Amino acid sequence: MKASFAALLAVLLCVERVAALTCFQCENEESNWSCLKPKTCNSEDKHCVTKFFGGGIGDNNKKSISKYCSPVCPKGGIDIGIMAFSLDCCDYDLCNINGAAGVKSSSLILAVGTLVSLLYIFGAKL
Repeated sequence: MKASFAALLAVLLCVERVAALTCFQCENEESNWSCLKPKTCNSEDKHCVTKFFGGGIGDNNKKSISKYCSPVCPKGGIDIGIMAFSLDCCDYDLCNINGAAGVKSSSLILAVGTLVSLLYIFGAKL
């Protein structure tokens, strides 16, 4: 009995996921609400990816959110105040629900960055 239980446990630990991964999918949407369509991934896809791009000042800002299945896990991002880009991945069903993947811009950071830039430019000319 113990031997058959140990063999069954070993088989279960070595078996890969039988069902395909399911991720949210969308392309270049402005709202995360438009990115909540689940898609069953191909067998080679092991990760759900969220790509976020946002930029602009005040009311003149744009966002682009894309979500998809991927065989590789890309990660990276940059946030320079007036522009932010993020690429994030995860590896379980419907895990890419967040639209911004952790990138957040604040008006205060935008204002301080702009002010420092202007002071540097005009201070160098004086």
